[in-house]
Amino acid sequence: MSDFTGEKAEMNGKLILTLDGEVINEYPIEKESLTIGRKHGNEIQLNDLTVSGRHALIIAQGKQVYVEDLGSTNGTLLNGNHIKSAVLKHGDIIQTGHHQFTYLCEGQARYEPTMFVKAEMDETQMVLPEWQSLEQSIKGQPLAGLRTLNGPLARTIMELRKPFNTIGFQGRKLALISRGLEGYTICAVPNNEGRLSTGGPLLNGEALGPAPQDLKASDIINIAGFEVEFFLIH
Repeated sequence: MSDFTGEKAEMNGKLILTLDGEVINEYPIEKESLTIGRKHGNEIQLNDLTVSGRHALIIAQGKQVYVEDLGSTNGTLLNGNHIKSAVLKHGDIIQTGHHQFTYLCEGQARYEPTMFVKAEMDETQMVLPEWQSLEQSIKGQPLAGLRTLNGPLARTIMELRKPFNTIGFQGRKLALISRGLEGYTICAVPNNEGRLSTGGPLLNGEALGPAPQDLKASDIINIAGFEVEFFLIH
């Protein structure tokens, strides 16, 4: 598919680049092709060791936009499935290494990253082991992620690789997911006054409290109306 030729592409939507659920950049598709990779010379260069030097290619032909894997080591995923090449539809999620691209067509709904997942050392967790020692100890443990079920981020997959991952809404931290030797737990995060917010996060329809609760595959977390499913990757 990489030998497509044709007239100069007009605006064919854009790619929203995210890492750990946070928006990093956006790239309008205004050329016939965009290369994605780790090396200099790619139109989209990613500082990610799991990304190949030349990893994937975005091709615009007429009103169609395609994604093609360039024989990368770890492959290119489209909505969670490995692909060689495929036509993109509005809202599709491309994953290269740890980074994700959301494809948005012109004239469709805007991308509104109202919910975020961020890996960090939370100030409420200082009684736990130091970040580096805990991060080392969980290597090799089962990895899990969150799959967004509704809203503008539907179908987005966010891996939970770090020891501590906060889930938020409109800039507020609402829940903390911890990764340990016994698996994953979740608890609500109090506000600056030490209180839990009304209308806070739900786990399987029940309000979360400050005490950690074990997370199991297929658990549903609700954050301000956005639903994510907890699942095990390996």
